[in-house]
Amino acid sequence: MHSPLFSLYQNCTLCPRMCRIGRQERQGVCGCGTKITAARAALHFWEEPCISGKGGSGAVFFSGCTLKCCYCQNYPISQGDVGKELSPEHLGEIFLSLQEQGAENIDLITATQFLPSILPVLDKVRPKLHIPIVYNCGGYERVETLRMLEGYVDVYLPDLKYFSSDLAGTYSCAPDYFLHASQAVQEMIRQTGKPAFDSRGMLTRGTLIRHMVLPGQKEDSIRLLKWIAEHLPKGHFLLSLLSQYTPFFRASEHPEINRRLTSYEYGKVLDTALDLGLDAGFMQERSSAREEYTPPFDLEGL
Repeated sequence: MHSPLFSLYQNCTLCPRMCRIGRQERQGVCGCGTKITAARAALHFWEEPCISGKGGSGAVFFSGCTLKCCYCQNYPISQGDVGKELSPEHLGEIFLSLQEQGAENIDLITATQFLPSILPVLDKVRPKLHIPIVYNCGGYERVETLRMLEGYVDVYLPDLKYFSSDLAGTYSCAPDYFLHASQAVQEMIRQTGKPAFDSRGMLTRGTLIRHMVLPGQKEDSIRLLKWIAEHLPKGHFLLSLLSQYTPFFRASEHPEINRRLTSYEYGKVLDTALDLGLDAGFMQERSSAREEYTPPFDLEGL
């Protein structure tokens, strides 16, 4: 017996693509039908320290994606066909198994395309789950869909990738990215309120916004940071500036981003964040830009 939410797969409008495809018959723009598909479920130690902690986040990497980023480091699952179909019952068992392994949280990575199936699973296992639920996404979300998550998600971990619609269109095939992502992060902050930490410094509630600085695009990053400073409530979110950009997948089709980020570029963006009074509490050393930070999508834990 399917949950009433299953009807949302028909004429699908879960993401801003609004493809209205009947996913019971064929794949949506996200590349997914109605069967939950994932490529890895394991302890993950490469999120921000307040997310991964000592135990690691209980990361479930779902297949498919609503974005089409040409530099995606997870491209085998986001835009490829890597993944294993999971029953809702098995997904619930995976969540509980990760908790038993000592996971600091359940980290749902790129889950929007399967929300009608995931929410009923969370309903069933929540009485047994005693760790936070993290919603880890690219930021390209509909507010209407995010409202379905209220009461389920403790920590939002969205990207805020671009200010420019031209860059978003060129690199992620989503010229309306900022329109939707800017509204999405405000909704996330509304739901979670001010960040809260436990005695070990682990984030138990709140929104942590990630921005990865792209090579040659520091001015767009600076414009984005200025928007954040002007429009988001001070003290109600955390900011993570990422320097890990590595030219994966089809980045070679765009010579201007087919290289690593320089220390100068990252430093200018970081200086702007500090000048704006944005407490960029999570910064990566440029040595983080290595392929080893991308986990193997070998169906571990599934």
